[in-house]
Amino acid sequence: MEQFASLQGEGTNTGLAAWFIRLGGCDVGCSFCDVKESWDPNLHPLVSTDEIVEAAVQSNAGSVVITGGEPLKWNLDYLTSQLKINGISIFVETSGSEAPSGTFDWICFSPKKGQAIHDFWFSAAGELKVIIENETDIEFAEQMAKKVNNRCILLLQPEWSLRDKILPVIIRYISMNPKWRLSVQTHKYIKIP
Repeated sequence: MEQFASLQGEGTNTGLAAWFIRLGGCDVGCSFCDVKESWDPNLHPLVSTDEIVEAAVQSNAGSVVITGGEPLKWNLDYLTSQLKINGISIFVETSGSEAPSGTFDWICFSPKKGQAIHDFWFSAAGELKVIIENETDIEFAEQMAKKVNNRCILLLQPEWSLRDKILPVIIRYISMNPKWRLSVQTHKYIKIP
């Protein structure tokens, strides 16, 4: 769908300079998705994987965030192997709805209620990031936290359009449950892509 240089705006790696590769295609359909134009891959011209890799190399960012849509709708084996050959660190953001492919240095696993999740993501995740719209989402987050590996960093993130309402709820919950951390969409506050 698009490629661009920016800073990671949310999660454990907030502030990291990276080259973003946003792949089109998603059938998860989150109501709060801020990139709904990524859902239909047919809206975006195909770009060869070698061109994507070359753009990442030329960016000199040293790290790439592969996101979407749902990036694992595509087989990422070739893309990630070529990025690795060029010494680039690879971060992926996934809902876990698709089977794994590719090799990653960091996995941001952000499951959504009501979707099937492949078990691989629970054991491989570097961070579990759950978007919170209401208090029942915190219950879902706790269910997911019971399934992830013991190295996984646990993050609660307010849904952007409800942040003023839900942020105090999340802060209160984290203060009583310190295994969790807060993630906010820093890139939206500072108005970068």
